[in-house]
Amino acid sequence: MSERSKQPTDTVEPFARDCYVDCAMDSATEAFIVHRNLLFTAAYEMLGSAADAEDVLQETWLRWVGVDLDTVLDQRAFLVRITTRQALKRLRTLGRRKESYVGPWLPEPLLTAPDVAEDVELADSVSMAMLLVLETLTPTERAVFVLREVFELDYDEIAQAVDKTQAAVRQIAHRARAHVAARRPRGTGSPAEHRAALQAFQRAVETGDLQSLLDILAPDVVALSDGGGVKHALLRPMVGADKVARLLAARWWKRNAERSTELVQINGGPGLLVRVDGEIDGVVAVRVENGYVTGAYHVRNPEKLSRVERETVVSR
Repeated sequence: MSERSKQPTDTVEPFARDCYVDCAMDSATEAFIVHRNLLFTAAYEMLGSAADAEDVLQETWLRWVGVDLDTVLDQRAFLVRITTRQALKRLRTLGRRKESYVGPWLPEPLLTAPDVAEDVELADSVSMAMLLVLETLTPTERAVFVLREVFELDYDEIAQAVDKTQAAVRQIAHRARAHVAARRPRGTGSPAEHRAALQAFQRAVETGDLQSLLDILAPDVVALSDGGGVKHALLRPMVGADKVARLLAARWWKRNAERSTELVQINGGPGLLVRVDGEIDGVVAVRVENGYVTGAYHVRNPEKLSRVERETVVSR
């Protein structure tokens, strides 16, 4: 774990910060602070939304302070159990919300520290591509997969968190692993190769050079954009290098505004922070396989951009 992730108090949200100021640093508060970044990461991976993950943490905190700690053998496991149950409730609400969402729904992007990429499994688990794969799982499958494959919890701990038997959890985990394995990116390459591909992509979109775009895009590249019905965005996925390249070359820069892109770490990997007239307009995350961009995810919904102005600590 990095030194950054050992300092969770830097990322305490307002709901908890008030309590930490007004209340003595008792055992419950201390335990919550120690595990807060892990709990946020677990909730975020289950929900794909930082705002909803924060709400889940608030609900977790309110339940945690009412627990008799003398009866808790493993505080980390107990907190994960509360968080998981609250996340599962919210997942079902999110499902109904997404049914009426305008255009493709993309996860809320996070500006993450460069050292997140050093933990390959963590970086992969919070990547935009993986979060989209997790969207295809049922809520329970998603929770079980995250707790088992990312956080390596024992089956009995997961069983208590999702209110299932150990035998049922093992079956769910097997089914979820097979589902994810069939859909997750392959041949992603090293972080350095990923960054090189993104830099080439950045140069191509900045210049609007059609051939340069065709050179870096995979033949079956998929482009998704999320405007949330507030900002202009594609209403359906666009597939194919020629279509995506022409879209980027023709529409990316030809507007009466000053545009700029900045290479940043988005969800554990390189991404682009897009500004228009100096203001943040969106984020582009890419999926890179074997040196080519196979997925481009453009988030413009203003409600999803609050986490790209400051780093969010994720840990496991």
